[in-house]
Amino acid sequence: MEVEVIMQTQRRWFNWFFVLGALVILAWLAYRVAGITQQVLSQVVQPVQQVSTQVANAMHPVAGLSTQVAEVLHPTPTVIPDPVTIIHNVRSLARLETVQYTIEKVVTAEEGQNSLGFLFGDKLIFVAHGVVIAGVDLAKLQPQDLWTEGGVLYVRLPQPEIFVATLDNEKSYVYDRDTGLLTHGDVNLETGARQVAEREIRQAAIDDGILETARQNAEAYLTRLFLGLGYPDVVFVTATATPAP
Repeated sequence: MEVEVIMQTQRRWFNWFFVLGALVILAWLAYRVAGITQQVLSQVVQPVQQVSTQVANAMHPVAGLSTQVAEVLHPTPTVIPDPVTIIHNVRSLARLETVQYTIEKVVTAEEGQNSLGFLFGDKLIFVAHGVVIAGVDLAKLQPQDLWTEGGVLYVRLPQPEIFVATLDNEKSYVYDRDTGLLTHGDVNLETGARQVAEREIRQAAIDDGILETARQNAEAYLTRLFLGLGYPDVVFVTATATPAP
């Protein structure tokens, strides 16, 4: 019985050593397989990376060439101002600006729109954004234009006028231009469109009553000013009114 027990114990230890050895061998094989797989992947990926780099390097001159072609077809304008500045006149102003209009106007300029217009014609559509400023020029106010009567201050203001009527070059642009097959267009056509646009913007402001608004705003501002100076009442009269002696 003792011999049989000893043999069973030896068999159990042998089985344990066999299992342990098998696990060690499997772990070693797994390690080797992982190392071989990593080497294979590195050998496969490296050529792919090299090909990608070569393709990128090959495409770089093409991209540079396309950029150069774009610069030739659509060159960026270079503006160089003359360093010499000439001041012709300096004048003191006493303008009271009381209203500003912002106006948009569409102007069409064309020439040669006849039966041969498709060959020699020129037409453009110009979208003009302009600013018109009006007010009263206080430099034209004379001493006899202010007088008091019964404690009331009478004021005869100069006629309101437009001080500025100009285009906003940052917002104005040529919307469309159509030239004939045998012409490059008139270089002065856009200039003429701009000049007409300035006149139209000015006239549009006048038609909308900018001068009357400028007069009302000037009277409202000066009324607050004169009342603040201590006058009990202020009356604005027309330019034809005769001041009291």
